[in-house]
Amino acid sequence: MAPSGQVRRGERQPAATAAVARVSVDVPLPYHLDFPFDYRIPAECDADAKPGTRVRVRFRGKLTDGFLLERVEHTEVADKIKYIERVVSPEVVLTPEIHALARVVADRYVGSLANVLRLAVPPRHARAEAKAADEPVGPPERPAADGWQRYTRGPAYLDALAAGRSANAVWQALPGEDWPARLAEVAATVASAGKGVVVVVPDYRDVNRVFAACQRLMDGVVALSADLGPGERYKRWLSVLRGTVRVVVGTKAATFAPVADPGLFVVWDDGDSGHAEQLAPYPHVRDVLVQRAHMAGASLLVAAFARTAEAQLLVDTGWAPEIVAAREQLRAAAPRVTAIGETDVQLARDEAARTARLPAIAFEAAREALKAGRPVLVQVPRRGYVPALACANCRVRAQCRKCAGPLSLPGGNDNGAPRPAECRWCGAVEVMFRCTACGSRRLRAVVVGSKRTAEELGRAFPGFVVRTSGAGEVLAEVPDAPALVVATPGAEPHAVGGYGAALLLDGWAILGRADLRATEEALRLWMTAAGMVVPAAAGGRVIVTAESSLPTVQALVRWDPVWHAALELSGRTELGFPPAVRMATIDGVPDAVNAVLDDLRLPGTGEILGPVPLGEDKERALVRASRAEGRALAEAIAAAVRVRTARKDPDQVRVRMDPLELL
Repeated sequence: MAPSGQVRRGERQPAATAAVARVSVDVPLPYHLDFPFDYRIPAECDADAKPGTRVRVRFRGKLTDGFLLERVEHTEVADKIKYIERVVSPEVVLTPEIHALARVVADRYVGSLANVLRLAVPPRHARAEAKAADEPVGPPERPAADGWQRYTRGPAYLDALAAGRSANAVWQALPGEDWPARLAEVAATVASAGKGVVVVVPDYRDVNRVFAACQRLMDGVVALSADLGPGERYKRWLSVLRGTVRVVVGTKAATFAPVADPGLFVVWDDGDSGHAEQLAPYPHVRDVLVQRAHMAGASLLVAAFARTAEAQLLVDTGWAPEIVAAREQLRAAAPRVTAIGETDVQLARDEAARTARLPAIAFEAAREALKAGRPVLVQVPRRGYVPALACANCRVRAQCRKCAGPLSLPGGNDNGAPRPAECRWCGAVEVMFRCTACGSRRLRAVVVGSKRTAEELGRAFPGFVVRTSGAGEVLAEVPDAPALVVATPGAEPHAVGGYGAALLLDGWAILGRADLRATEEALRLWMTAAGMVVPAAAGGRVIVTAESSLPTVQALVRWDPVWHAALELSGRTELGFPPAVRMATIDGVPDAVNAVLDDLRLPGTGEILGPVPLGEDKERALVRASRAEGRALAEAIAAAVRVRTARKDPDQVRVRMDPLELL
């Protein structure tokens, strides 16, 4: 044994100063272990072991990755801590701003820091990291941005951004607006002041459009999305981290982009489900950017054709003033919207208007648009051929005899004969259907999918091209030529010259969903499609096959999403649902859910609803509190979950704060 004070040959020595590293290990930890672990920094790693670097450490006997969060002089477990194995790279990939934001997001959504860091920092790619950083791009000139003159507060908003002032806003885009160009003008205005910009949009097609619009105004723009390869994504992310570029455009993967000196964060169409992360702790882009703008002293712009209740709450509280156009501008830009039953004359001319899937006014609008040489957009809520079947006699849903799954018609032919019904769950073919309720062998369609719709329109409009855009193949763009474009919601392609008409079919299928946000989502989907149609002065028509007396339909007819959002927020406030309150869902087997509820110490306004069965031996409990006590609610739920994981209870529970789906 070596004498005291002497060093054995090959024995590692700690760094001279601040030799203790606080490390966030990249492993799925029980919630009660969501804290950094202390490791000793060896002398040979002293120069590279900077806060924010990636390190390799031994945790529970295995080598794992982690982030060095900070260096300190002392630790409470000095005799037990291990040495860091090595510094993976001297590149500081976790900036103090992103680390602080990740911690806030983890606490707000009752998650762990490691899970948020997986969303914030992409996996390392050594080849991309080895390349030297390019020279930073200088700020562009401020663009003219004439398109913002149509909005009452538009020019003043751009002036505030150019001056570097914090200016939050909720922007309501006019129908037919070239919104990628408007967002590019806002981004260039902020970049001209030497500030960074992050623009988050729902999908890759939107990324491409906004990115192209930004490139026309300035250099130093990068596109980030999850569908990029690991090498290319990390290369672009590094260009942001190293300050080479100022403007980032991307999907939710860009929410945590480490732009230098951020001045503006933008989220387009915040009601789109693509902005909700599907990985724990399930954060929403809008809420993360609200937190980030507040912490960084930057501006936030929430923009869309429609408006969510959450955006309306930002306006009502004064946190973000609204940017809307004057009524005369709206009348000049909007297409003519027609609903079912809005006049007695309409019903007299077409007695079957309320029951027909394609009423006479829809055919009339489509013929006029095709005659004018423009494409026609047909929005269908469901993809497939006939995705749902029922007994033609008693209307009971048709089920598979093997697994009780729903039957559907896949469409197409086998050796010239139509393909029979098949199960959507197990794929079993059903050639001898018999209703379990009445014994009938006849089937009827409950809802018609996009493929069947395209087939019917092809027969109704011979000689015209019929295109489909949906889950199998999503079109990015269609030319300015007469054609019928059948698309599912969210897959509507951009029309170069605008659509001549839009037919919004099966309104009942969207409005009738058992969901808290059904009406809000219906209006958002309709307005997104209707916003692609040319103005009424150019012959633009929108036909929505839903009853005109419904408030959601009236909001579309009058193009008044602000009124509808205020109505929606008022209703949720009265009923005590988000965003008027903070609410969490707790899912799991009954014993696990009840155990969490027993350990829950709610704040003063806290309340438990349920539990209610979810099926498959699972239950869901809703827990809510006032917005003022939202942080206390999250802390209370975190404490209850922490107790459960510390006891090593086998059954897991899933907690989601302010989820999009509550029912």
